Amino acid sequence: MDQGKIIRFCLVALPGGILLLGVASVFVTHFVGGKDVETEKAKAKQEQAAEIMRKPVTQEDLEKYVKTLAGDIGERNMSNYKSLRAAAFWIESTIGPSNMGYVVDRQNYEVDGQMVWNVVAELPGSTHANEIVIIGAHYDTVEGSPGANDNGTGVAALLSLANAFSGSNPARTLRFVAFVNEEPPHSHTEFMGSVVYAKYLEKQGVKVVAMVSLDTIGSFSNEPGSQKIPEGLPGETFPSTGSFVALVGNPENESLVEKVEKAYESAGAKVPALAVALPETIEGWGGSDHWSFWRSGYPALMVTDTAPYRYPHYRQPSDTPEQIDFPRFTEVVKGLRAVVESLANP
Repeated sequence: MDQGKIIRFCLVALPGGILLLGVASVFVTHFVGGKDVETEKAKAKQEQAAEIMRKPVTQEDLEKYVKTLAGDIGERNMSNYKSLRAAAFWIESTIGPSNMGYVVDRQNYEVDGQMVWNVVAELPGSTHANEIVIIGAHYDTVEGSPGANDNGTGVAALLSLANAFSGSNPARTLRFVAFVNEEPPHSHTEFMGSVVYAKYLEKQGVKVVAMVSLDTIGSFSNEPGSQKIPEGLPGETFPSTGSFVALVGNPENESLVEKVEKAYESAGAKVPALAVALPETIEGWGGSDHWSFWRSGYPALMVTDTAPYRYPHYRQPSDTPEQIDFPRFTEVVKGLRAVVESLANP
């Protein structure tokens, strides 16, 4: 090859060949087996980040959540609208991308000219993604109460459970929902947050396989006579000591109650569970957000310390964080983690 041909090769052919090798390298690097490797790397990083965000249930977190709601924010309802919004914003921030890694949706609707909303965080399922498990708790309070137990404990449990499952891969889709306006005067009306949400799901044809309502779960006592017996209880043996957590369903959902009881007991929680499937006519049995899902034909139950049948500060100004039995409350939430695991992975 003469000198001129060598020069032309170096100026034209060689750079072109290098360019083709570069393109081939990019193709091999980014599209192996039909998959974008960079996308796979990004997904892996997201999963690693979610694992870092994931935390076990701890008493420290539960105390922090209850104290924020009932102490820093305080009474939260339509009469204290600014605090009601503050609670919703705080829940969104806590469960959202920067903290627990969830994408948060709002279900907005109007009450008396004011905008309110349910806070919804979803963990997509894999093999049974069209089957939805809902873990819910209301974040509002009655007027005149800071609501540490009713329902700061329910929201705290909701957040801790969401954190425990962050970035995991359940078979069924998990939704963690904080409901607005569960308390009077909106309870059992079209403005109750869980009624709005359940009706929306029913209209969309969403397949809800289980709904667990967390409501007032932080009061326990070993004192004899600390547990009142609900009036009209039909032929059931009910403890007179308030040292248990109740899993409350109706006769139509007895199988769900039994399934939840079995999963809870499998965790070895130090607080025993009392599982009951009783008529809605028992006062208080249908008083929380599970009722809304019953109305829409969905299987649902409530987890509770039985509220007015045990807790002397129920709906009172004295319902403050100091009244909560945090060690036993933590044990209950650890048991509920096993319940969520069981429901999410049939």
